[in-house]
Amino acid sequence: MLKGKKIVLGITGSIAAYKAAYLIRALIKKGAEVQVVITPAGKEFITPITLSALTSKPVISDFFSQRDGTWHSHVDLGLWADAMVIAPATASTIGKMANGVADNMLITTYLSMKAPVFVAPAMDLDMFAHPATQRNLDTLRSYGNHIIEPGEGELASHLVGKGRMEEPDNIVRILEDFFAQSDELAKKKVIITAGPTYEKIDPVRFIGNYSSGKMGYALAEDCANRGAEVVLISGPVQLRTTHPGIRRIDVESAEEMYRAATSEFATADAAILCAAVADFTPEQVAEQKIKREGDGLTLHLKPTHDIAAALGRMKRDGQVLVGFALETNDEESHAQSKLRRKNLDFIVLNSLRDAGAGFRHDTNKITIIDEEQTVAYPLKNKKDVAADIIDRLRQEFIS
Repeated sequence: MLKGKKIVLGITGSIAAYKAAYLIRALIKKGAEVQVVITPAGKEFITPITLSALTSKPVISDFFSQRDGTWHSHVDLGLWADAMVIAPATASTIGKMANGVADNMLITTYLSMKAPVFVAPAMDLDMFAHPATQRNLDTLRSYGNHIIEPGEGELASHLVGKGRMEEPDNIVRILEDFFAQSDELAKKKVIITAGPTYEKIDPVRFIGNYSSGKMGYALAEDCANRGAEVVLISGPVQLRTTHPGIRRIDVESAEEMYRAATSEFATADAAILCAAVADFTPEQVAEQKIKREGDGLTLHLKPTHDIAAALGRMKRDGQVLVGFALETNDEESHAQSKLRRKNLDFIVLNSLRDAGAGFRHDTNKITIIDEEQTVAYPLKNKKDVAADIIDRLRQEFIS
């Protein structure tokens, strides 16, 4: 799976930099092309001559050559690569990546990278366990980066614990698994709805909900990483997509989301309805801001279009329709009823009674229900939850 792949290997100032030589050899044996970008501190641990001899390419460290002024384009590297691997990644580099501190060639290359990024931390156990490091790693995960967890064992400090850079052969295996997975949904078009909807009351007020869109965006990234053409129909959220295979349609109201979803579904292979769509919208929208007058305000609401039911009626043979249910009581019975009424292939259940699940969290706890079985999953990061859901979607395509 690595034959012909172009890999940018970032090396930083860690004693684990010696492992980069073994990683380069392993990647090249698999048929990959490797371009090294090294920080100034990284050159204190392994020489560019060694790395250049292994890759058959000049090593990039500075923005330009002091000898002839040759400019090294981080933008071109970002467009060239099929993946970027930063191994070893020090606490300092991880902090710079998380906060956009672009003070060396490696960080500017990372910030320009269009391809998936894999980060293999290497540091002493207390540095790795520090809240600042863990917060920075969580930030990188939220950006869509893949964190290759360090191993446990004796460290350079002679302390024993977690912080050793993962072994090169395992990093290669992770990359192979990723590229193998990236073809799973090739030639499939998947629609995903995400975020809240806003139903206007007047020019400055609306009825909405607490959805952050994080779950839907994680689903979109996972689908795109597996080769799907993704149409992300997004309510108003403060999130961005990173994969170039995602086409985003921004909407505000339930009516706008309904129109976009029904239009795109006609040519889709699947739809995952993750958005928290308003069930009701005001009958009348005031043209001017409503002033405070009297003792109260009465709003008359009307039902919005039921997007899941509409797509369930449209669904043809071979299409897959996935719904979400966020419940506060009698969770499974409500979800099973929705599964049948709306002609869904399976439904993803959340309960607001589960700590760490539901709106605004970076984690989620789900149960996947279909006509034959109910499978409960433990609390996970939403990126990992998305992978579980897309694994289940893939089963629908191969069954």
